[in-house]
Amino acid sequence: MTKEMDNILQRTEILIEALQYVKRFNNKIIVVKYGGSAMIDEKMEKSVIQDVALLKSVGFKPIIVHGGGKEISNWVEKIGKKIEFVEGLRVTDKETMEIAEMVLNKVNKGLVQKLEEFGVNAVGISGKDGSLLKAERKCLNGLDLGYVGEITQVNPQLLYGLLEKGFLPVVAPIGTDDEFESYNINGDDAACAVAKALNAEKLTFLTDIEGVLKDPADKSTLISELMVEEAKKLIEDGIVNGGMLPKINSCIDAIENGVSRVHIIDGTIAHCLLLEIFTNKGIGTAILASSESRFDV
Repeated sequence: MTKEMDNILQRTEILIEALQYVKRFNNKIIVVKYGGSAMIDEKMEKSVIQDVALLKSVGFKPIIVHGGGKEISNWVEKIGKKIEFVEGLRVTDKETMEIAEMVLNKVNKGLVQKLEEFGVNAVGISGKDGSLLKAERKCLNGLDLGYVGEITQVNPQLLYGLLEKGFLPVVAPIGTDDEFESYNINGDDAACAVAKALNAEKLTFLTDIEGVLKDPADKSTLISELMVEEAKKLIEDGIVNGGMLPKINSCIDAIENGVSRVHIIDGTIAHCLLLEIFTNKGIGTAILASSESRFDV
């Protein structure tokens, strides 16, 4: 067998492996939380956009919920304001809120443009549109963080309508309260809330790390699959802490509220979404309900 023929056969095997997942998730809603280094690196951004475009083309119903924290920080610094975070949440005064909304809308339309370049009919919205994300002011241990919102209600009708018409929604995490005041919402929280409201089949967080590690200093200790109870035990034992803690809590919340499976993957790996969704092994950590298995199709 020639080397060329061997390469062709390997590609065929990859397609056959992917086919079972295409059938399994055809016409299913998949929410992708997109942010971090994968967003600010042009090459990685292109890879993610290509992956999402492919998911859409084979019959999935992807929704992107994006962040923009690093670019918000850049603009806040440009005007000489102090950047302050409390437990991962940006303290947001009125001026910072205006900057955040400006940046998130810019990022939103940039993603729409790139998706359109790959032939995807995409629509950029914020949580303000159609009252998608209703919020109230979030206080953390009695501390007022300013215009930081905690989601109180999700109105999914706008998203259902866009999906039904064949559009790919791109959501900026901005919400409003009953007095129509704008709030900056943590992107992970927004993605989790959207996934729950739409009973998504999958929720995938693109992060800057490989997934959940038993030893953060040792990449070989990656945990490929976690049941919810196992994830809770890792938190109790202090293995999951720091910046990963709120993300794991969001994962658990999503699973306990109807999302079938949640994935945490390294968004800096080229074509990370395809590797996670279309291969048996995957590349990150899958958190599952007790009735699910990552490898069932």
